[in-house]
Amino acid sequence: MRFLTALPLLLAFASPALAQVPDYPPSFEIREMPANGTTLHVRIGGKGPAVLLLHGYGETGDMWAPLAAALMRDHTVIVPDLRGMGLSAVAPGGYDKKTEAADMIALLDALGIEKAIVAGYDWGARTADIMAALWPERCKALVSVSGYLIGSQEVNKKPLAPKAELSWWYQFYFATERGRLGYAANTRDFVRLIWQTASPTWAFDDETFNRSAPAFDNPDHVDITIHNYRWRLGLVEGEARYDAYEKKLAQGPVITIPAITLEGDANGAPHADPSVYAGKFSGKYEHRNITGGIGHNLPQEAPEAFAKAVLDVAKF
Repeated sequence: MRFLTALPLLLAFASPALAQVPDYPPSFEIREMPANGTTLHVRIGGKGPAVLLLHGYGETGDMWAPLAAALMRDHTVIVPDLRGMGLSAVAPGGYDKKTEAADMIALLDALGIEKAIVAGYDWGARTADIMAALWPERCKALVSVSGYLIGSQEVNKKPLAPKAELSWWYQFYFATERGRLGYAANTRDFVRLIWQTASPTWAFDDETFNRSAPAFDNPDHVDITIHNYRWRLGLVEGEARYDAYEKKLAQGPVITIPAITLEGDANGAPHADPSVYAGKFSGKYEHRNITGGIGHNLPQEAPEAFAKAVLDVAKF
């Protein structure tokens, strides 16, 4: 990495115990929290200012265990499984990012937390970005892998250049019945392929991959995934009660809170150059390129860099 981390943080991630796939510290509580018409499976531990960690596609909140252990020294760490994912309850709808963002605001309400640092990657970064844009008064700061990921059905109507369209092949695959059937029949192989292409130099082992099994063993995982990507293409409806939010997001709102964005130097997933979205952050802002063959799953590939970003943005 191009920057130094604090010694205690380095030691936490260098520990032999954390070299394996770790569990959450025993002091963490598990709660089933009602939020926005559904129930979220939530892990909570530590003390101090709140940090909300949001996972990505093909994951559950278990992915954050090493980071949670490091951050809990000075923060209250809150780690939900997103709506319908992992051990969270399956709702009849709402698998678009604005609804998931509203879920997180409702979760903070239920926990009695006024503000939190929001941090995420992939699906979780999209949700965190929307929270920061629509509810800045509830977000102390933001850490987002791949930067500004706010989109809308209206924005997604615009075709991309052929090479960019190619990188979204799986989104178009999921738009078909063949894609739904293929994903249902080959879920684990499909998720493993996405992990490998998005993080081409990450030599994750079976233990790390299998830790995410609750995500794709969930009987509703396929339907949730298909709905999410079809919604992006405008093929299915989102939550009508949030249409006003959808209109705001279609305008590409500026994020005004302090923010750090991160990008790995070997990210194989679709992502914009940081120069494209730098102007979308009007508060104190910093972008960090993380080197060393770091791909899309930056929180698991470079946990010390992600944790440092959270600790640093708390001081902005």
